[in-house]
Amino acid sequence: MSRLAVIGAGWAGLSAALCLKKRGHAVHVYEAARTPGGRARRVASSPLSCDLDNGQHILLGAYTATLQQMQALGLNPETLFHRERLALMSADGTFCLRAGHLPAPLHLLAGMLRMHGLRWSERLGLIRVLSRLQRQRWRTTPGLTVGKWLVQERQNSRVIRMFWQPLCLAALNTPLEEACAQLFANVLRDSVGGSARHCDILIPTVDLSRIWPERAIAMLQDETWPSTQSAAPHPHGLEASHLPDRTAVCLGQAVRTLQSRPDRVLVNGQPYDGAILATNTPSAHRLLAQLAPAPGSSQFLTALSAFEFIPIATLTLRLERPWGQPHAMQMLWDDPGRLQFGQWLFDRSALLPQPASPTEGPAHAQASHLIHVVISDAGNMAASNADQLTAAIITQLQEQAGRHKPMPAVTGHHLIVEKRATFKAAPGMWRPGNQTPWPSIWVAGDWTDTGYPGVLEGAVRSGQRAAALAAG
Repeated sequence: MSRLAVIGAGWAGLSAALCLKKRGHAVHVYEAARTPGGRARRVASSPLSCDLDNGQHILLGAYTATLQQMQALGLNPETLFHRERLALMSADGTFCLRAGHLPAPLHLLAGMLRMHGLRWSERLGLIRVLSRLQRQRWRTTPGLTVGKWLVQERQNSRVIRMFWQPLCLAALNTPLEEACAQLFANVLRDSVGGSARHCDILIPTVDLSRIWPERAIAMLQDETWPSTQSAAPHPHGLEASHLPDRTAVCLGQAVRTLQSRPDRVLVNGQPYDGAILATNTPSAHRLLAQLAPAPGSSQFLTALSAFEFIPIATLTLRLERPWGQPHAMQMLWDDPGRLQFGQWLFDRSALLPQPASPTEGPAHAQASHLIHVVISDAGNMAASNADQLTAAIITQLQEQAGRHKPMPAVTGHHLIVEKRATFKAAPGMWRPGNQTPWPSIWVAGDWTDTGYPGVLEGAVRSGQRAAALAAG
């Protein structure tokens, strides 16, 4: 049995820790924050006096590694997500695509033929593009951006604005003029190119930490899982100075020092047989730069420092009463000139199931008053005044989403900007594998070479791969 350290309790780090413990290793998880989940976690909102997520996330039915991991933890994804067939619809009703209830690929074909908002010639053009991409085995010309690929495919500006642009932003969180066409094709391959359920949209109905990170922490602290020994889990993790030779979780414990010796790795001075750095790239660079040079280490560190990031903003509004929009997720047409940056609208009242018991009533009622507006590429709004921005987005919602029911009065708001929400998924960017130039040290995260953009599924898969390497 090896004694291994995992630095970071985000989706990649927890996935790695779970895999290592299942293989019988003693794992010590270090996390600087008190709440697990990394860049997909629960946060306390003082302005709204409730818990929120640090950003609205969605999953796809194609995210099999994440869904299987939840099931392995004894969780049922069907109760933790609102699931619906692929649907791209604008809040103002000018565009709508809904996949049909048919086997693949007929489900998408039926949806495109019934699509509202595009001419027949444009719909047939979309079908031709996707059919050609499938025949090419979902491979695009190396080095192309999504924008250049669409020009190559003769997609006009209206189709790009109404279909491709929102789809690209949702998948890669990178403007199509800069986004990698091959990464976009990979997402299309595993979603619309897979089974009908693979392109389903899954929207969390509980906070992101409760989806599975908190259950993972409990399982890691429980010595009865998967072994037969018995030990009471510590509710808040353990202090690093009291780490035992069994799996332990140290929440609120930042890693300051990393050292590599011929026979061990030292994390905050504690000896381990190896370590997995499941942090963001700046933190990984800071720790790895403390190590003695190794063959290829200079190039590795230079590449880590070259990552660029795109901020994502989520504006949560508390309404006087539930709005009752007909769909949980709808597209918004942005107009930056009017500070109307909103791109996606999520209505909790259309998302949450009815409370299962009277005790859930107050919390459910409070949550059903919330709506979330997502700005996938929030860099352009950085210089905007927060109050002016909020007022402009409220006007945007009233103009575009008020056709079903007038928008109730806003009684509170909270704007969260995750500055390093995702890396810029540009063509030709270097992404490392899980191996580093230093023996017994690995990296994990959605930024590693997963074949996906910076999404939760990539983080889970990367953590599992890093664990496989560390376990030998």
